[in-house]
Parts: sequence; structure tokens; C-alpha cells
Amino acid sequence: MTKVFLGGTCNGSQWREKLIPELRIDHFNPVVADWTPEAQQEEIRQREACDFCLYVLTPKLLGFYAVAEIVDDSNKRPGKTLFTFLEEDEGATFEAHQAKSLRAVGELVARNGGHTFQSLDEARDWLNAFADHPA
Repeated sequence: MTKVFLGGTCNGSQWREKLIPELRIDHFNPVVADWTPEAQQEEIRQREACDFCLYVLTPKLLGFYAVAEIVDDSNKRPGKTLFTFLEEDEGATFEAHQAKSLRAVGELVARNGGHTFQSLDEARDWLNAFADHPA
């Protein structure tokens, strides 16, 4: 069965909770209550093992490691790297220069052979196509 790694913004963002019930393929959610070395190792294992890695960035993003993961995967595993960003997340919004920078990240992912989406719904629909036609 096709499986997707759900990477990107944590920090209380609810994008995963919105997406997961609508997915018709298996998924791995790396968000855990207690971030331990074992949880980190499982995230790394799943990131490599899943058929796709979907990275969703929202204005609730605090750190920059997710951006590094996106770029790293788009270089190492371009065909399985998926990226989108949400300009708004529960009232938080990206500044114009931040959105411009994230569009450039999306262009880089696409040039490397990855897939970019304009919305979470578009990413969901693309992934759900694999429920009927496995990767």
C-alpha cells in the first residue's frame, strides 16, 4: 500500500488533523507528545521508507529544519518529494517576503523533479489517486 510521510510545520498547526481523515492511502505522522531519540530515529526511518514525503509549511513554523528536509529530499529523492505551503493558519499569515521565498522553494523542488501544490486539497487529491493506482 502507498504510504506518505507527513512532514513540515508542527507547533500546534492542525493541517495534519484536517488532511489525515481525507487520505485514502496510509500515512506516517511524525508528531508525538514526547520527542525522544527513538521518535527521531523512527521519523528518519519512515522518511526514507515512505513512498512519498509531503511537506506542508504554515505560518506557525518556528524553526527552519523542515525547509532543510524539503531541499534535502528534493535532491536525494526528488520523485517522492511533495511540497506546499499554506499562506494562512488559524489567523497567522506569512509576510509577503516569506511567501515569495517559499514559492522559490517550491520552484526549486519542481526543478529537482519533485511535486509542488497550490493547496492542501490539491496535494490530497494527488495522493489519493494512488489509492486506485499504487506508486
